[in-house]
Amino acid sequence: MTQPPPSSVRRMTPILDGWAFAPEAMPEASWDEVAAAGSTVSLPHTWNLADGSAGGGYRRGRSTYARRVTADVGAIETWIEFAGVNSSAEVYVDGRLLSRHHGGYSTFRVNVTEHLVQDAATVVVVVDNAANETVYPQQADFTFYGGIYREVQQISVGATHFALDADGGPGLTVTPRLGAESAVVSMNAGVAADAAAEASVRFVIDGEAAVTVPVVDGQAQAVLTIEHVRRWHGLRDPHLYTARAELLDGDVVADVVELRFGCREFEVDPQRGFLLNGEEYPLRGVSRHQDFEGAGNAITEAMKQTDLALIRELGATTVRLAHYQHDQRFYDLCDEAGLVVWAEIPQITVFLPGAVDNASDQLTELIVQNRHHASIVCWGLSNEITLAGAGEDVVAAHRDLNDLAHRLDPTRLTAMANLFLLETDHALVTLPDIMSYNLYFGWYVGEAADNDTWLDGFHSSYPEIAIGLSEYGADANPLYQSADPAKGDYSETYQALYHEHMVEMIEQRPWLWATHVWNLADFGSAGRDEGGVAGRNQKGLVSFDRTLKKDAFYVYKAAWATEPFVHVAGRRRAERAEDVTEVVVYSNQPEVTLVVDGAEVGTVSGARTFRFSVPLTGEHEITARGGEATDSIEVRKVDEVPAASIMPTTTIANWFDEAPLPAPEGFFSINDTLGDIKQSEEGARLIGTVLEALATSRGEVGRGVEIPPAMQAIVDRMSLEKLIKQAGSVPVEQVAALNAQLNLIAK
Repeated sequence: MTQPPPSSVRRMTPILDGWAFAPEAMPEASWDEVAAAGSTVSLPHTWNLADGSAGGGYRRGRSTYARRVTADVGAIETWIEFAGVNSSAEVYVDGRLLSRHHGGYSTFRVNVTEHLVQDAATVVVVVDNAANETVYPQQADFTFYGGIYREVQQISVGATHFALDADGGPGLTVTPRLGAESAVVSMNAGVAADAAAEASVRFVIDGEAAVTVPVVDGQAQAVLTIEHVRRWHGLRDPHLYTARAELLDGDVVADVVELRFGCREFEVDPQRGFLLNGEEYPLRGVSRHQDFEGAGNAITEAMKQTDLALIRELGATTVRLAHYQHDQRFYDLCDEAGLVVWAEIPQITVFLPGAVDNASDQLTELIVQNRHHASIVCWGLSNEITLAGAGEDVVAAHRDLNDLAHRLDPTRLTAMANLFLLETDHALVTLPDIMSYNLYFGWYVGEAADNDTWLDGFHSSYPEIAIGLSEYGADANPLYQSADPAKGDYSETYQALYHEHMVEMIEQRPWLWATHVWNLADFGSAGRDEGGVAGRNQKGLVSFDRTLKKDAFYVYKAAWATEPFVHVAGRRRAERAEDVTEVVVYSNQPEVTLVVDGAEVGTVSGARTFRFSVPLTGEHEITARGGEATDSIEVRKVDEVPAASIMPTTTIANWFDEAPLPAPEGFFSINDTLGDIKQSEEGARLIGTVLEALATSRGEVGRGVEIPPAMQAIVDRMSLEKLIKQAGSVPVEQVAALNAQLNLIAK
């Protein structure tokens, strides 16, 4: 076969430097004008780097990027590929609008061929992340960073080339179907309409098979067989094949597209959980947001590798890439590592009737661009979409999305992550192929053990429906530590205690088809201001900058990882006031020995969590040993722990302990449960007023939320005192006044 001349084959050139940026819309401006109105920048870039995770408002609106572009020598067509522009983009060349794209997380391409002259033309991109009713997401617990925050490439091709305008996809579709020992692989490639009449495509699976077929009506299709297939089998053997399509113009290779794929089969069983290649394969892992402290969403390759390393250190088998399409590179990394992936679109929190088409567009791009990834097993249709209601319009839109996903990719499952307030008998629960619930018992409501009760109740009532945990977690600021951790105190200590319960609960329920901790790392959420930090969700197992692993990280490492380790928890609680302190050790070893100041004080056998009591008299070095693994911390006895280590809102809880409110016999008080108080007509009225005030204080998110009976039963078992402690921001004077009113109501 004749080797192609260099100018005839696709060239992809990153164009990351030399961009001008201005924080205003300038669609008809020159590069110099944009630079004069702002500055020069390199990509990836976000204009919300500082304010996106600072708390309070952040700038949402229109900004402009500009760059001079020159056609490559010999190129017949020139395209610009954007891997991620948030949220909407208008692309101009020398003032002429060429393309609009709505959706901040998927790849799109723009053909700029006709607008490039011999000298450089100016490509202007007006980016808009302003609030609207037509593009998802609009309301969610994460920051919608604006900018061209992923890579941009210039693609140069000849006259005969593979299609570049098909929803940002690679131009090649590979669909393997497994037999007992072999795999039949269907391959399809789209070819640009002006390709040569005699064009053909040579399909290749490296080392396995090849065939050349003609192009018919812009398509080339073939079926190849892998005779002795090696299956992609998660962490154990993430084997990938390389597929290649070579577009031939006569006997000259005019264009080449290459991708990797894996051969595997899977299913979800309501009793056995997830099965990979016929074997039970528990999916236990984390969810991931893409942003980093100091970078926002404009992250680097090193940052992606950092996240992958953290997930692998945990020993996780799965990752939920939430709440939007992630960078193509991260799906590649999951393929290579053997991580099973839940991929999803940003249809989240509140259903937008005006964004139905946009949800379909984003789902189409997600699937077309990523269906070759062996790691992905399901397409997520939405997350907690029923906060403001779940009427027939919501159900109908999801039914259409479900059908669309199956048309585009009949080999994978559809999934939904349901709000914990969604009734279990609602039509949305069984609409997709599989689903999970986001449950936060033990943090937002109820106790950690209520997760057990709720899940067991669902499994008992609906044994034919597979259920998973798509989110669960508790916020923790590592600055806050406690010898007596309690829900709502934002302490690292409570978060670890909560996850101790959750990991044991999950291990006892193998029928949970997948579980995903919320979240791998803290992430930007501009609207939050709690737990001592503004602009951040702190449910991560690691810090926002990924430099600090919270104790809860090691709870899961002890459950999932195979490399021997021990970790002594509480290293940030160095100053302790108690006479005898509890030392907690997490390890995947069957036995842990504790050494204090060089002397062994005890050995404990068990699994994951090991507890020791240690008298405190001064400064001590405490070392844990499990097999060959060791870890040490230092602690010291103090008269009073530093005030900075206690969450300020816990002063309410402390006040309850130090100055208990009156609870006269025969009358109600805040010590009574919500359910008991509501048994009284007068008590029910008072509680109704209080709950309405609390909902109003939470803003729009708290209005109009209806609690289903199963959830209400859990809330009703809680004392009013616990609910108030959990709220955390109720003034002490209001609590005392409420208790006084309750003291007037006879039981």
